[in-house]
Amino acid sequence: MATDPSAAIELLQPGELPEVVDLLRRAALPPDDLEHHQETLLVARSASRVVGCAGLELYGESALLRSVAVEADWRGRGLGVALTRAALDLAGQRGVRRVYLLTETAGEFFPRFGFRSIERAAAPPEVQQSVEFMCVCPETAEAMLLELEPGGR
Repeated sequence: MATDPSAAIELLQPGELPEVVDLLRRAALPPDDLEHHQETLLVARSASRVVGCAGLELYGESALLRSVAVEADWRGRGLGVALTRAALDLAGQRGVRRVYLLTETAGEFFPRFGFRSIERAAAPPEVQQSVEFMCVCPETAEAMLLELEPGGR
């Protein structure tokens, strides 16, 4: 396990997308359509290396949280929590009121932020038109929703 506990969380920088795609593939998460949402993709860096990521797809007052992943040697140190909080803060800054997600493996992780399970069909049409909803995540993926407070979480 890495010994340096610090990782800076910031927006994706030019040229880092391939590192993020590699990280997502190692974490068995889909990178599909990520290139169209780079302006709201957060990365955690340590020593100039991407060690985690979390992305948002913005749809007006709704957003889709996606691609939350942490390198194996960084897991268990709260980086996934920090990335998720940073993504939710970014959503609030961008005027988002509702954050949706689909997950096959992390249904127990997201309730700590206030996410609750919903019927997949309850997501608004613009979110349902995302690549994640339409063709990447199977129908068995759990849909979740977090309603943000005005001006923050």
